[in-house]
Amino acid sequence: MVSQANNTVRFTGCVADELKYSHRVYSENFYTFTLQVCRLSGNSDQIPVMISERLLAGDYPPGSRVTVEGQLRSYNIMRDGRSHLVLKVFVRSMENAQEGLPDENSVCLRGYLCKPPVYRTTPFCREISDMLIAANRAYGKSDYIPCICWGRNARFCRELEVAQYICLTGRLQSRIYEKHTEDGDIIQRTAYEVSVSKLSLTPEEEEEPPHFCAEEAGR
Repeated sequence: MVSQANNTVRFTGCVADELKYSHRVYSENFYTFTLQVCRLSGNSDQIPVMISERLLAGDYPPGSRVTVEGQLRSYNIMRDGRSHLVLKVFVRSMENAQEGLPDENSVCLRGYLCKPPVYRTTPFCREISDMLIAANRAYGKSDYIPCICWGRNARFCRELEVAQYICLTGRLQSRIYEKHTEDGDIIQRTAYEVSVSKLSLTPEEEEEPPHFCAEEAGR
């Protein structure tokens, strides 16, 4: 049995918009909303959240401060004729945040490296490595999580091989980027990735590694 500890998140922040109906599975309704979590810098991350109606203990209007625990889930959607990877937080528990509790953004993942890391340096000479991690979950499924490492972690990761088992902690960050359409228009979109603070190479779990599929990973 796959442990839920492979993929755990905890956030404290403000509900940024109204809860919206998303879909229905086996007579259970699911809703989505955005959770705004402030960084120490004063900027904020806009976290996409999905929650079952069965976990809604009350009303959570915009501005409500809540603490959310759950997992990162990846989904593929078709956009512009291509499959794109989308991340959401799948809620396992949500409650009103304790008074005075600061914002929190915590992610812990254990999984397999899906493809060779992409190492690069910025114009300001910051070292970066992009990774795609597959975190196994029940019923033979996996979630594909984009991650980004900095500095010495980036240098360390650039030599890792596909299928390496990794344990990491960090935070989920959102960033807005601009995309040029074929018509010449510019549209803004939001990307999500785990900014890694710590990582280690650990022995593999007693489970089969996922079959890495470019289509499943939205690449």
